[in-house]
Amino acid sequence: MKKLFKISSLILVLLLVIGGSTFAQGISVTDELPDRDIYSNGPRGNKAASAKTLSLSEDELEEIKAGNYKAAVVMHYAGNDWSRAQIDALRETFEKMNIEVVAVTDAQFSAEKQASDIETVMARQPDVIVSIPVDPTATASAFNLAVNSGIKLVFMDNVPAGFSPGEDYASVVSADNYGNGVASAEIMGEELNGEGKIGIVYHDADYFVTAQRYEAFKTTITENYPNIEIVEEGGFNDPAEASNVASSMLTRNPTLDGIFAVWDVPAEGVLSAVRPMGRDDMIITTIDLGENVALNIAQGGMIKGLGAQIPYWQGVAEAIIAGKALLGKDVEPYYAVPALKVTRDNLIESWKTVYNSEAPENIQNQYE
Repeated sequence: MKKLFKISSLILVLLLVIGGSTFAQGISVTDELPDRDIYSNGPRGNKAASAKTLSLSEDELEEIKAGNYKAAVVMHYAGNDWSRAQIDALRETFEKMNIEVVAVTDAQFSAEKQASDIETVMARQPDVIVSIPVDPTATASAFNLAVNSGIKLVFMDNVPAGFSPGEDYASVVSADNYGNGVASAEIMGEELNGEGKIGIVYHDADYFVTAQRYEAFKTTITENYPNIEIVEEGGFNDPAEASNVASSMLTRNPTLDGIFAVWDVPAEGVLSAVRPMGRDDMIITTIDLGENVALNIAQGGMIKGLGAQIPYWQGVAEAIIAGKALLGKDVEPYYAVPALKVTRDNLIESWKTVYNSEAPENIQNQYE
């Protein structure tokens, strides 16, 4: 009998360990994220609180579970690795909170479609909506409908025009976009040994996230690498235009040494523009660890590195904030996850940090 008791006790201890934070300690953002200073301010100029400080206690978790709440996720675009990681994290964390996800929408970068999506999900009567506005001005009236219906709002990266934290929405969570811009500039500077001529392919839109990345990259190059000259900048609205922007830039400046693209999808466009010109010596840096750019980095291609967002844990943070809002508890107006500097040397471990999963086999195979 004593032996049976000891075995049962051991099993209980193992369950407590394996269950981790959700079994006995509520839910928290992992403390294994990088310990880096956060440079970004929020869309309303708020100083960032670290997402690593967010957690739900066991008592809070049980209270949320008892509420049988519903949530909806209203995306600007759901077709990239970043969006999928956020959605996965929200689904998984809400499931632990016994919150039913009644809808996940994809606006395909259309403000009109997102406004329609909001009205559609409101018919499902969610208690909370987690969203990233396509356009802060054009979608504001649609999000106001949700506010007036008593739905709690948590935002990714940006907020609708005229909205106030603690009144119209609970909080906004983003990556340290400025910090990631700094990381991308540092990689460019290191790869060029501090000198050369480069171009910038930027997002020509009133968008808080990409504006911070652009500003950080340009400021870091200008201040820290005086012998690197930014000779041309080209903007796009639709990411599909990035290839044409880069082609035109290279036609006018065929001796460019490097190009920075403001996120991974435009960086793929830059890559497709450079290849036909026979320039296999171009240095490309970007932001966001998408699978295609990660594969190019792993292969030793022209994309040499990037500043990575950590979307999985950003999604966990957003779900925790949603839970706090449902309980009527105050949170900080703006949270950020730290920046992550990624090169070929740390790509595999960085993938696990970013997505909370192992890197795809096609990437891992490049290291064999």
